[in-house]
Amino acid sequence: MNQHFKRFGARTATAAAALLCLAQAAWALAPFKVQDIRVEGLQRVEAGTIFASMPLRVGEQYDDEKGAAAIRSLFALGLFKDVRLEADGDVLVVVVEERPSIADVNFVGTKEFDKDTLVKAMRDVGLAEGRPFDKALADRAEQELKRQYINRSLYGADVVTTVTPIERNRVNLTFSVTEGEPAKISEIHVVGNKAFSESTLKKQLDLDTGGWMSWYTKSDRYARSKLNADLETLRSYYLQRGYLDFRIDSTQVAISPDKEKITLTINVHEGERFVVSGVSLEGNYLNRDDEFKSLVKVRPGEPYNADLVTETTKAFSDHFGNFGYAFARVEAVPEVDRENNRVHFVLRADPSRRAYVRRINVSGNERTRDEVLRREFRQYESSWYDGDKIKLSRDRVDRLGYFTEVDVETQEVPGSPDQVDLVVNVKEKPTGSIQLGAGFSSAEKVTLSFGIKQENVFGSGNYLGLDVNTSKYNRNLVVSTTDPYFTQDGISRTVDLYYRTSRPYSYYYDGVSVDTDDLYKIVSKGASIKFGVPFSEIDTVFFGVGFEQTTIKDGLYMPVEYQSYINQFGATSNAIPLTVGWSRDSRDSALAPNSGRYQRFNADWSAAGDARYIRGNYQIQQYVPLSKSFTFAFNGELGWGKGLNGRPFPLFKNFYSGGLGSVRGFDQGSLGPRGQSVNGYDGTYLGGAKKLTLNAEFIAPFPGAGNDKTLRWFTFVDVGNVFGENEKFTASDLRASAGIGLSWISPLGPLRLAWANPIRKKPEDRLQKIQFQIGTSF
Repeated sequence: MNQHFKRFGARTATAAAALLCLAQAAWALAPFKVQDIRVEGLQRVEAGTIFASMPLRVGEQYDDEKGAAAIRSLFALGLFKDVRLEADGDVLVVVVEERPSIADVNFVGTKEFDKDTLVKAMRDVGLAEGRPFDKALADRAEQELKRQYINRSLYGADVVTTVTPIERNRVNLTFSVTEGEPAKISEIHVVGNKAFSESTLKKQLDLDTGGWMSWYTKSDRYARSKLNADLETLRSYYLQRGYLDFRIDSTQVAISPDKEKITLTINVHEGERFVVSGVSLEGNYLNRDDEFKSLVKVRPGEPYNADLVTETTKAFSDHFGNFGYAFARVEAVPEVDRENNRVHFVLRADPSRRAYVRRINVSGNERTRDEVLRREFRQYESSWYDGDKIKLSRDRVDRLGYFTEVDVETQEVPGSPDQVDLVVNVKEKPTGSIQLGAGFSSAEKVTLSFGIKQENVFGSGNYLGLDVNTSKYNRNLVVSTTDPYFTQDGISRTVDLYYRTSRPYSYYYDGVSVDTDDLYKIVSKGASIKFGVPFSEIDTVFFGVGFEQTTIKDGLYMPVEYQSYINQFGATSNAIPLTVGWSRDSRDSALAPNSGRYQRFNADWSAAGDARYIRGNYQIQQYVPLSKSFTFAFNGELGWGKGLNGRPFPLFKNFYSGGLGSVRGFDQGSLGPRGQSVNGYDGTYLGGAKKLTLNAEFIAPFPGAGNDKTLRWFTFVDVGNVFGENEKFTASDLRASAGIGLSWISPLGPLRLAWANPIRKKPEDRLQKIQFQIGTSF
């Protein structure tokens, strides 16, 4: 909004000076030699400001021309509403009347715009506390404010400016706004269409006549910019389907007398449908004609498609860029046969000159340091321009997860035909988040967990996380920090400190709830350090070591399995696990991926201490773009553990399944083997040494939200379970669920709400159909 106000910044002083110059003859004085200059009428302005601005000095000869120049210069200051010159003998007397100063700028009745934003906009154009008041500037600000309301479809908005004089020649400036109700689109008509129905064409538009999500999307509010975008969408729709001569003849916007309803009419000319007859190449293709031919998207015999033509020319330009030709010109020239409704394309290419990158500039990172972005770049300054490296660099910056938008722009360097500058434009998102987890079940009502993390501490790119869980069943204190560039070569370092206490997840005996303080519990405390070594642009290998002490503290209803473990190996177990891991990330975005794959593998080997075991976990996520708006996502996870040196796999290292992140619709961590307490009661969730989880999701835009990737809905199918160390994977024991969910990239982090219906279950399973979590992936 500030840009609109800046248009009329400082025009009033010039106009006032011009008017007063016409009147200067009324103050004409006989020429004389100025012996002194005296100023009268000052209140806040310093006399030195007057003397510094006047073109006349003591000792000089005064005449009408110099007097007029003095008056013009004083009016140009914008501080006075009246200036005149008088003579007292040989003394030149400058009599001024100061403009009142602004004591306060206030807005009343503004709901559509934030008041702080309006105050800032006024300050930028000179209407701010302590500034001289300019009535003409205030009038223009009032008109501009009305125009801004019209842009928001508030055609009935009325703005009244009130100037209230107060003591010491000051004024209070108040803009009183009556916003009224927004004008909403009541009808949209498309006229002249024959090939496609009006309803089909209206579905292509973002503007509509309203729906149940209009309060969020505001799609029924007219704006010229939105209409222009929709007209381009409509044009693209026809050009994708062979209508080469399509055009929009006119658009009419009619508003009702009460300024609350708008009717849009779009008049189109479709023309004939054309088919591609052939494609040929002309120009210099660097002796790589076959490579470029393989990039052609347009196929003879198919209907003309403007998008495929654009994709082809872009692919050619990008391929030229891979060889350093940043200024390559590729043009698709149509040769139209209107008699047969056919079109032949000639792709003409001129690689022009080879270029190298002079400088890489970063824009939009108010919080994140430049070096955090620059170290992800694989295109370097003073190196040949390489399109593949630039795309890779953009993707690496995007995968940091700190930005909602990442764009790399190429700019020519004036006077240097073989140089370009790259501008990395980013839009930051909040990287500090509070992680909340909750679920609902008939037995336990609402369950909660809490965590807080900062992925970009002080803009350094470092991660700092604090996980605090104070629930009845799990009490955790985990501090974790990661420096992704512990060395300049990109080796990362992660340090974890933790203290965890866990009790049976839920316990009911004969329908009576048991006080959890009387139950047995498992206490784990330890620390670890891990280093990540990048082996390629998308592959990282991890190495680490840690120390962990686990104690099983006796209490009511301890499972026989735990008691047996204590009898054999003692209540306290120490372990020194060596860790190794690998990850590969080729997703197009870490925040809202639409394509690519993510894989990770982690293995722990406790080669020393009381607990001897090996445990591995592998996960893969695949994102398949079905279209610009729809995505299919798959997640698979496999876990396996085994005891070493004749010992069983430690129960406290078991995998768990059920709930968010595994099989939704089942109580968190409730699947798999259950223990029997020494009192003879069943119900403890033991987890298992083997785990299998499969998730499939179909992700689509939320109805009414357009293609907004921050708000999407999904359907899913989950399959999985955990098994004991000596149990076999059996398909008959797998649980399954299906449901729908909502995904929202909220200010607190990614939120996922899911409703799941178990479709494969057993009578003893505990169900939890509604679950949500902030900060989770699958």
